[in-house]
Parts: sequence; C-alpha cells; structure tokens
Amino acid sequence: MYKYHKIRYIFYFLWFGIVLVIFSSCNSVKISKAVEKSLETDFFKNQFTGLMVYNPKTKDTIVNYNATKYFTPASNVKLATLYTALHYLPDSIPAFRYVVDKDTLFVKGTGDPSFLHPYFKDSTALRMFARFKTVKLVLDNLSDHRYGPGWSWDDFDKHYSPERSSFPMYGNVVLISNTDSTFCTPRILKNKLHFSKSKIKRAYNTNEFYYPPRPFDKEKIPLVMDSLLIASLWQDLLPGKVQIVKKAPKMTQTAYSVPTDSVLKRMMLVSDNFLAEQLLIVSSSKFSNRLSSYWMRQQVLKNELADLHQKPRWVDGSGLSRYNLFTPASLVQILTKLYEELPEERLFNLFPAGGEGTLKDCFSGDTPYVYAKSGTLSNNYTLSGYLITAKGAILIFSFMNNHYRKNTLAVKKQMQPILEYIREHE
Repeated sequence: MYKYHKIRYIFYFLWFGIVLVIFSSCNSVKISKAVEKSLETDFFKNQFTGLMVYNPKTKDTIVNYNATKYFTPASNVKLATLYTALHYLPDSIPAFRYVVDKDTLFVKGTGDPSFLHPYFKDSTALRMFARFKTVKLVLDNLSDHRYGPGWSWDDFDKHYSPERSSFPMYGNVVLISNTDSTFCTPRILKNKLHFSKSKIKRAYNTNEFYYPPRPFDKEKIPLVMDSLLIASLWQDLLPGKVQIVKKAPKMTQTAYSVPTDSVLKRMMLVSDNFLAEQLLIVSSSKFSNRLSSYWMRQQVLKNELADLHQKPRWVDGSGLSRYNLFTPASLVQILTKLYEELPEERLFNLFPAGGEGTLKDCFSGDTPYVYAKSGTLSNNYTLSGYLITAKGAILIFSFMNNHYRKNTLAVKKQMQPILEYIREHE
C-alpha cells in the first residue's frame, strides 16, 4: 500500500511539473509574440532594434528579437569594463607603484582616476609625496593614445571626453564656476581662462579655456595632460619637490587609494567615461608597469569572455567609440556572469536603479524593480540590466536601439511600456 501511494505521489509530482512547464512555455510564447508585435509597429520600422530577455533561474529565453545581431552599444560597453574591474582589481584602487631610495621616492602611475578628482578628492599621493625630500615621477608608461579609437575628434573640449593618462590629476578636467566670482580648480589655471561667446570651450591642443560671460554654476573642460602641465600642478602642490623623469628603478611596492566599489558605482550611476577608461588601465597594472587598455581588453576576451556566443568588437572602456559592436545576447551573457558571481545586494548596488542616476526619469516606484546601465550616442540608445517581475523573479535583459532619427526621449517612452508588460506578465 505504501509503495502504491509513493508511486502515485511521484506520478502527481511529474504530472504537475509537466503542466507547469507547458504553462510556463505557453506564457513565454504569449509574451514573446506580444513584444514582437510592439517592436514591429510604425515607430520602430525605420530604426534597428534588438531585445533579449532571459530568466537565469529557469534558463529560459523569454524574448529573442534580433538578439544575435551586432549593435553600437554606446555606454553599455561599461558592462564589460565593470566585469573586468571586478575580476582584476582588489578591494581598493592601486594608486601608484613606487620604490624608495634613501630620501627619494620613485613613482609610476597605475592610471588611478581618483587622485584629487572632483568627486573622490583622494589625496593618497599628496600625503605620501610630502614625506620625501625628492619625488621622481615617471609619466610615459601608458601604451594607449590619450584618446580612444573612433572617438569623435570634435569632442575634445566636452566634459564627457577627458584624456586618458597614467597619472590622472583632478579627473583630468578643469572645473570652472562664475556664479559669484570666478572659481577654478586647479587654481594655477585661472590665468588661462578667457571670456568668449564661442561654443568652443578649449583651444584644440593647449590649455587655454573659454567660458561665457553669463553666470553659470559649474563647467568641466578636459585638460591637455602633458608633462608640462603635470609638472606645474605638482609645483603648485609641493613646490620644488616633484621631478618628471623617464627612467627609474624597478617598482616593488604599491600604494592604494579609494575603495574599488566606490569608483565602479560612480562610473555606473552617472555613466562616467573617464572612470571607465581609467579602470581598464588600472586593471592592466596588475600585470605590468607598462599600462595598456588595449592589452587588458584582449586579455579578457581571450579568457573570462571567451565563451560569448558572438565575439564583440570592443575598442574602449567607455563606449564613446562607434567602432564598438556588441549583441544583446552577449550583453545578457555578461550580465548573467555578474549575477552568478556576485551577491545580489552588492551587484544591484553597483547599478543605477529606476529613478536615480541615468535612470532618474524612468522606472521609478516605491520599490526599485529595474537595475540597468543605459547607453546614449546620437541616434543610439541602449539599456541592459536586471528586471524584477511583479512575482519577484529576476530577469536579465538587453534592449538596443540604433540608427533612429527621432528624439531619444521618444525612444525611451516606447521602451518602458514593453519592459513593464514583461514585468507584469512573466
């Protein structure tokens, strides 16, 4: 009798499981068809759109619409940068490599973006340099060009396009305000500021800056980070102490600055291109005193991301370049790796939630239900991350839109109802 009941319970359990699978499959098909119908309306017909939605618990793909096609990802590239930094950086950012010879400190930068940065204001190098009679600083250990491949040349004076460097200072930007009286950081550049009604904010290849005579709160303008400027900045900070040199003994020790997660969170929250670029450079410092964002990307593509079903074309850390090509499916794979490798609380803390940062105008609610990275270039908008359904399930999605002529806000307004539908019905 016991054996009979046991067999019956097993049968019921299997039957219930089969019914559940069939119901779930039918529901997914229904959602997929509804989403596809929305994506084939007149609004989307003159642009290129892709969407993948994946359930990491059930391993089900709920929506696959052009998911294996290549798109310009814009700042969704920062997802690959985030993944790299989480794999290769310790709990705190390596600030610089150094060796001490009597009363002289020899230093090579690691690309740490936090030193005197307008947001982080880290002073690790300043405090340590002050303890020595002489500091000899090597600046030529970055293999990459100051600009990334495919960056728009006419963005040289835009706040979102600072130069890359081995030893950043002040976020590689000058900060200007003239609300009350003219304020400038770094202060030694105040005599380089000029009133102008021109839209150009800086001379092309020199540190001469232009700002309008009308009052404004703050303006960030990228610096030309040459050795002359860096020597002048250190002369202002520690007069007569820091020398720029080309050769130094082998660096054997590393100093550390701010918590790594604080830099990652800032990069993701405001989509900071400078932080993204420098994080790849800092990651490469783990392997060599010779810094290379290019080498770091190749390292990750050959190892941690070698299993991506569609190999991306990944040319920078920020997504400023239109040479980048990723598929929605490959971004979902990267997001799935992050989901499987990090505690949920830490992972979601690194992403903008609906209603904050780059998502401040969308997906807001009493309880966050979208944690995602947006990406914007002219005529391109992408959004990839995590969607929490009304039933509490976590879905991973990548929604990519390229080549539209409409206003980006209009594209966002079309995307949100589609994701809301999936949230309510899955």
